[in-house]
Amino acid sequence: MSIITLTTDFGIKDHFVGALKGKVFSEYPEAVIVDISHCIDLFNISETCYVISASYASFPKGTVHLIGVDSELNAENQHVAMLWNDQYFICADNGILSLLTKKIIPQKIVSINIHDRLPSEATAMDVFVTVACHLARGGLLNVIGREIKTLKDINAFQPVLAEENSVLKGNIIYVDHFGNVVSNISKKLFLEIGKGREYEISFKGYTLKTIFPNYSSIAISNTNFKNYEGEKLAIFNEAGYLEIAVYKSNPNKTGGASSLLGVKVNDGIVIRFK
Repeated sequence: MSIITLTTDFGIKDHFVGALKGKVFSEYPEAVIVDISHCIDLFNISETCYVISASYASFPKGTVHLIGVDSELNAENQHVAMLWNDQYFICADNGILSLLTKKIIPQKIVSINIHDRLPSEATAMDVFVTVACHLARGGLLNVIGREIKTLKDINAFQPVLAEENSVLKGNIIYVDHFGNVVSNISKKLFLEIGKGREYEISFKGYTLKTIFPNYSSIAISNTNFKNYEGEKLAIFNEAGYLEIAVYKSNPNKTGGASSLLGVKVNDGIVIRFK
């Protein structure tokens, strides 16, 4: 079984996602296609970076991830394919892969150079599909590109340490379907810097002094969970990043953490250790 995942900002109204899948099946009928997301905020590299980082670990070795966000080939962004942690990633070199490469050094990266082998009207997705199907069949990276050593980096996932490692300054990088807001502060970094010290989380004028193991833990001392609906809380989510939520909020009715607390992408969040 060869899995090809799709992550794009194409949305679901138009024909683009269906046509992309059709191209994959036309080239490789045996492929198993998995949609990660097609609702990435338009051209949002940071959001794409987070979604890929949060999802890749659920897939087996050999999975091919096709990423169609800000994907046009131009003077600033070459097309690349990367073997990382035994999985393949295909996208424009626009910073999308920078969070992964901070965690683990890539096994191999190539600058894709097959464009002149395709019809002159071929799109970026045509190139990516050709490469994805080649890799899913077990093909080598050397066949579709020239090896390179580095990729474009972005700073959105780099919290800042201040005041002699007593303050950790981060930013909100993602708002999920429930309206929860995700920061770029990882549990790993929190534990490394905090070293068991007490802490205080500050954002938009709010303060939290506890990071719960899960959402329902906010009500662990009371069996009437209804009493805690609407309370703000912090957890480390499944992807390992600090998240601010409002317990049992519904963004379609009463609002989520983002709207209720007035928190949006790029807003600051600070942890002060005592």
